[in-house]
Amino acid sequence: MKPLQNEYGQSIGAPVPNWQGAQTPAHVTLTGRYARLEPVNVERHARDLYEAHAKAADGRIWTYLAVGPFDSFEAWKAHFTKMTTLTDPLHFAVIDLASGKAVGTLALMRIDSANGSIEVGHVTYSPLLQKSRTATDAMYLTMKHVFEDLGNRRFEWKCDALNAPSRVAAARYGFTYEGLFRQVVVYRGRNRDTAWFSIIDNEWPAIRQGFEDWLAADNFTVDGQQVARLADLIAARRSAADGATG
Repeated sequence: MKPLQNEYGQSIGAPVPNWQGAQTPAHVTLTGRYARLEPVNVERHARDLYEAHAKAADGRIWTYLAVGPFDSFEAWKAHFTKMTTLTDPLHFAVIDLASGKAVGTLALMRIDSANGSIEVGHVTYSPLLQKSRTATDAMYLTMKHVFEDLGNRRFEWKCDALNAPSRVAAARYGFTYEGLFRQVVVYRGRNRDTAWFSIIDNEWPAIRQGFEDWLAADNFTVDGQQVARLADLIAARRSAADGATG
């Protein structure tokens, strides 16, 4: 397909007909198969989260975050109370439906509703949430809300370029690596180069199908082991979509 050109012979981007911007995210509750996302609340979530994070063997979960670890409930509660007052980032507690407990948090941030771009960040998963169906369902709920409820065109994931687990998670969830931004942040007295990833709206339908294939009950054995990997299911759905339009 040839690039579009204006009256001066310059290449220009594709039109976005009737674009009115995305909706600004608000405090909502989102419920899935295994997870529920709730606006952070001190009375409902602070103690659960402190106890969940206390199950970690060490403080590595905090290495690539600007805060933590917290050596007392009072210190954690003070930080968590500040989280509840913010609208960008807009923090959510991840609830495990099986236990009813808050087991992690994530946030919508760098909200640019005029251009339909938003980022997921401050992803802080306790040992009770890591590598679980609940964690994957929480990200699925977030993506679905971002694209289908709020009408965004772009969903971003950024991390310290040295944070290997975060980069692996981004790839697993279907994000596309876009590049490295050098010397973006100074935190904890050290440099951060930032790796950028994104999903755009026309990729979402295939990614959504991949998530739903993975989350389905028949994708797990009786002892809870996955049958097919999420990344493989997303790749298969993308390949099928590309074949249908090719």
